[in-house]
Amino acid sequence: MIRLEQRPEPSRVFAYLTPLMAVLATFLFGGVLFAVLGKDPVQSIVTIFWEPLFGEFAFFYRPQLLIKGAPLVLIAIGLSLGFKAGIWNIGAEGQYIIGALVGAGVGLAFYPAASVLIFPLMVVAGAFGGWVWAMIPGVLKVRFGTNEILVSLMLVYVAEQFLASMSLGLLKNPEGFGFPGSRNLQQYASAHNAEIIAGSGMHWGVVAALIAVIFAYVLLSRHRLGFAVRVTGEAPRAARFAGVNPNRLVLFCLGISGMLAGLAGLFEVAGPAGQVSIDFNVGYGFTAIIVAFLGRLHPIGIVLAGLLMALTYIGGDIAQSQLGLPAAAIQVFQGMLLFFLLALDLFTNYRLRLRRAEVA
Repeated sequence: MIRLEQRPEPSRVFAYLTPLMAVLATFLFGGVLFAVLGKDPVQSIVTIFWEPLFGEFAFFYRPQLLIKGAPLVLIAIGLSLGFKAGIWNIGAEGQYIIGALVGAGVGLAFYPAASVLIFPLMVVAGAFGGWVWAMIPGVLKVRFGTNEILVSLMLVYVAEQFLASMSLGLLKNPEGFGFPGSRNLQQYASAHNAEIIAGSGMHWGVVAALIAVIFAYVLLSRHRLGFAVRVTGEAPRAARFAGVNPNRLVLFCLGISGMLAGLAGLFEVAGPAGQVSIDFNVGYGFTAIIVAFLGRLHPIGIVLAGLLMALTYIGGDIAQSQLGLPAAAIQVFQGMLLFFLLALDLFTNYRLRLRRAEVA
């Protein structure tokens, strides 16, 4: 008989090897998936992970790593703080959308004025929008004891309806010939999140992501509040005895994650996306959950995981155009990362034991 036996203490070896093993397992089973779809598995994997970095047009794709990776890292950093404390914000996608709507709304309200103050106001508004949306599950949990997982997740669908409504109504481009969507912010210099260095992919969202990484690292390793976050996640009773206020921690973690998700939405709508549209959200809020866990909830690990996930986005687009792989297959491939990570993570705390079946 095979059974799971709890380890006396978590295995450090498995804790560090699990992300690598999850990536290798994803390669293996992803290859099987591509083969079932009638594609060469080796060519598919090579196209996804090699072409964006070293292929013929790598000079064009490499800057996309920063463009795609920045919102993932920014959102994942905020989520990781809550996850470490046992506070599960699954609604970052909704906070990302609301941050984009509020930030873009502020920018469009000043159109066509030219001022260096407009973009900073949009940044503040985007962060505020994400924070307000995250405070809904936060306040409900603190005040009424609701489940933040369900509330934050359900609010994603509410945010998507707001997005559709704004695209067809209040933020609709009056010169857009009736098509849904706002004005193009890339053509409105005062509200455009342009590249800081042309052709590099480095825009203000990338800078914000780097600042967030440094902030999270210092907070978790050097600050008393970071200690409270870690202790609450590892030993809630000990945290209460140490004087940690759980309600304040819930509001802090959800607030920070909402702010960072809102910022990610603002930088995306004012930069790469360029406008508010019905299909503006592309799942960054959900993908960031994979990034957070793949990075072991550590700021540096999240940076590496964010770049890896950005690579799958870029390589997936290449595979769709060159090999004819369906978009759904790429999404399944990305989801495999989280599945195998969580599955293999079990062995950090448990090990397999073989026992002979007892004969009656």
